[in-house]
Amino acid sequence: MFWFLLITMVVVVAAVTLAVVGGGDSEVLPEVAPEQLVDPLPAARPVDRADVEALRLPVAVRGYRMADVDDVLVRLGAELAERDARIAELEDALAGASAGDGEDDRA
Repeated sequence: MFWFLLITMVVVVAAVTLAVVGGGDSEVLPEVAPEQLVDPLPAARPVDRADVEALRLPVAVRGYRMADVDDVLVRLGAELAERDARIAELEDALAGASAGDGEDDRA
C-alpha cells in the first residue's frame, strides 16, 4: 500500500508540474500585458468626490501598481494643498472684511 501511495503521489506531482510549466508548444499560462490605469483623474478640472469614488487602480501580482498609486497620491496631494491654500485665503479675506465692518460701526 505504501508503494502505491508513493507512486501515485509522484505521478500527481509530475502531472501538475507539466501542466504549470508547459509540456510543449501549447502555452498553459500565456503572457498577459500588464493592466494599465484606464481612466485617470481628470487633468482639465479639479478632482471631485465622484472622481475619487470612480477611480479603480489596476492590480498587479503583488498588489497595486506602485507607479499608478504614486501618481494618484501626488495628484490628490496637490489638489488638497491648493484647496487648503484657497480656504486660508478666503478665511483671511472674511476675517479682514469682518474687522472692516466692525470699525465702520464704531465711527
